[in-house]
Amino acid sequence: MFIDFFLEIFEKNKNSDAIVWRDQAYSYGWLLEKTQFWQDVLANYGVTEGTVVMVDADYSPSSVALLLALIERATILVPTTTSVAHKRDEFIETAQVEVVVTIKDNDEYEIDTLSTKASHELIADLRGQKIPGLVLFSSGSTGKSKAAVHDMAKLLEKFKVGRHALRAITFLLYDHIGGVNTLLYTLSNAGCVITVTDRKPDTVLEAVDKFRAELLPTSPTFINLILISEAYKRYDLSSLSTVTYGTEPMPESVLLRFNQLFPDIKLLQTYGLSEIGILRSKSKSSSSLWMKVGGEGFQTRITTDNILEVKAYSGMLGYLNAPSPYTPDGWFHTGDKVEVNGEYIKVLGRDSEIINVGGQKVYPAEVESVLQQLDYIAEAEVYGEPNALLGNVVYSKIRLVDSTEGSLHENKKELKAAIKRFCKAHLENFQVPAKFIFDDNVQFSPRFKKQRSL
Repeated sequence: MFIDFFLEIFEKNKNSDAIVWRDQAYSYGWLLEKTQFWQDVLANYGVTEGTVVMVDADYSPSSVALLLALIERATILVPTTTSVAHKRDEFIETAQVEVVVTIKDNDEYEIDTLSTKASHELIADLRGQKIPGLVLFSSGSTGKSKAAVHDMAKLLEKFKVGRHALRAITFLLYDHIGGVNTLLYTLSNAGCVITVTDRKPDTVLEAVDKFRAELLPTSPTFINLILISEAYKRYDLSSLSTVTYGTEPMPESVLLRFNQLFPDIKLLQTYGLSEIGILRSKSKSSSSLWMKVGGEGFQTRITTDNILEVKAYSGMLGYLNAPSPYTPDGWFHTGDKVEVNGEYIKVLGRDSEIINVGGQKVYPAEVESVLQQLDYIAEAEVYGEPNALLGNVVYSKIRLVDSTEGSLHENKKELKAAIKRFCKAHLENFQVPAKFIFDDNVQFSPRFKKQRSL
């Protein structure tokens, strides 16, 4: 019932590649049979409408078929990956998980039935309506992860509109709203899901080359890693027509450099959140950070203090472990500060991350973009530190490129002076970091999103 339109597409494209996993292609005919296999397995384990099922997996033929089978059985799906293994017990408790399905590295499975009986009112509402649900956890970098509950039937609606069939890399994780969106978009248009064994630049770009991928949905952090690793020099990327990026602000310097290297690849900024799904977007150009957002099922408005708010047909029902974030009239307050130019917006960064220096606002992404123009800087994180006189001052943590060498780079005092001179030439005085800290640790999470100091 819920996936009938998928199954019709699979039937019409039985002989086409649906999934590439570990160098082997699996057809839509195979996916049809595997989805039925999972229906039988779930029935044998007593998984019925409203059962809360955690799936611990990455993309694989079995995990894709399982996801579809769980939707069809109107279960409440809680996807997780190894990137959040340290929070697994927390997630099981918060989501009131009743069954755990683990898809192993060899694509075999293990099923554990827990003693929990889910009773949260949001889960009860989905059960009462016999509607499939989806629980997505936030990254939780500042504390406990929030668990957003979705009506899966509403999330599926937009995929009933046919679009382009693309060969797409599944870069964004199995438990990420962007990853779910990429997977469902690709399958609903009879495209090909190309999985990767890890998310290193060489691994991903080798898959693009070998399997002629057309779409790479990723993050600004990963695009920067492609550039600094120079992995793009080792592979044929001529099949790649579109690279989408989202989840965090894009440093303009990174965007411009990638666009200069690959003028024939369309760069498209996307916008979405775990709570509201992925909006349709249109970048002004491949070299521009300005974009239009919205599309059917979404409305947007800008508050008086320039924060983006969204009203979404497919927005979450609420959190399992936090109060509802919706305004009284049903809008989701994103917390993203934006600049407006006609129909276009530019995301400046999270309102909570803006640094107030003596009444002047500093946007970390703007300073980071300047710092990353220096070819010996791999990553730069900009944040505020309390100051008795100014309220806050700007600090920057810097990771140098691994190949950095030479007397200037060996002398940290001279290097800091050179970086400060560069900043003063490209920034206002209040934006220039007062202190530079060198740190060899990477500055991104397993989701390839910048981790900021608290």
